[in-house]
Amino acid sequence: MTNFAATKALFDLPAGMIYLDGNSLGPLPHATAARVAHTVTEEWGKLLITGWNKAGWMDKPMRVGDRIARLIGAEAGHVVMGDTLSIKVYQALASCLEMTPTRRVILSDTGNFPSDLYMAEGLCRTLGDGYSLKTVAPEDVLDAIDDTIAVTMITEVDYRTGRRHDMADITARAHAHGALTIWDLAHSAGAFEVELAKAGADFAVGCTYKYLNSGPGGPAFIYVSPRHASRAVPALSGWQGHDAPFAFDLSYRPATGAERLRVGTPPILQLAALEASLDIWDTVDMAELRTASLRLTDRYIKGVEAACPSLTLATPREHALRGSQVSFRHPEGYAIMQAMIARGVIGDFRAPDIIRCGFTPLFIDETDVDRAVEIIADIMQNSLWDRAEYKTRAKVT
Repeated sequence: MTNFAATKALFDLPAGMIYLDGNSLGPLPHATAARVAHTVTEEWGKLLITGWNKAGWMDKPMRVGDRIARLIGAEAGHVVMGDTLSIKVYQALASCLEMTPTRRVILSDTGNFPSDLYMAEGLCRTLGDGYSLKTVAPEDVLDAIDDTIAVTMITEVDYRTGRRHDMADITARAHAHGALTIWDLAHSAGAFEVELAKAGADFAVGCTYKYLNSGPGGPAFIYVSPRHASRAVPALSGWQGHDAPFAFDLSYRPATGAERLRVGTPPILQLAALEASLDIWDTVDMAELRTASLRLTDRYIKGVEAACPSLTLATPREHALRGSQVSFRHPEGYAIMQAMIARGVIGDFRAPDIIRCGFTPLFIDETDVDRAVEIIADIMQNSLWDRAEYKTRAKVT
């Protein structure tokens, strides 16, 4: 049984702060600084370049990938770490389009994170020849899948509203029409149980600096189903994905299996930070995490709605449709969030009007939720957000 009181004690949380933004940047585990320091001083410092062999740096993208695999329901040996999420989106899209050569349409939704859509638009421009990105409303994705679609590119949880797509249904519909699927797990991995293998997903990508607490700029991951691993052609033919990097061949020859999706040099220091967080995740039962998450989000929704009738719920009430965040709408959402932050309740704002808070049972409990509701109620009931300093937009919202 997961002890969430024990996991909370493993994070370095500032006194008095209620941190409801782990869905944007996870907090620092106590063990991270020492783990990274060891990698710096004992491995890089003492081993220098021999660390690639003696400290196992070269194998980290696959070893750490296997630890992520448990959290996302993937087969061992089919999750690769490294690079950024946008790069992994591009890789997955390019591979899928090459695997469906008679089709030209990428299907996504208008609730998808913009950078995913930017990657798709850029790839379509590069390919030319009639390739296009089609977007529909999130609730219309299933009905939009037909025999023209090459690949669906869906973020499982909407970054603004927290609405969750049905991975199994969409994947089954796509396969029935001869299309492939890519799932962006940026707001899924570490938020609830993900079942890539069970759903039959073709590819998945995700980041680790949110719920998985690898720190700002932490490495991304990519999953490829075993049935595709030896035929997916990497559009980004990186040296690390070559079958024999140190043969220094002048022509690219992809590695066997998922390892061919490696591109650049592994970010060893960030992987060390991620490993410290994964030591915590190794103690977590994902089903218990989901139960705790729904209990916290239900409590928050009930409390805010009772105290703040001017806030409109944007997140689905139905558990099956909800991720691990809750969003409310208000025309002055940015100022309200700044007032919350000033009082120690850290969430974020998403344009045009979303007040967004994430709920991570590893370090958030009922006491935090109740205190956050009290503060938000005070802000709304007394219009404490209506101050000039709360309405000046910062670069990061």
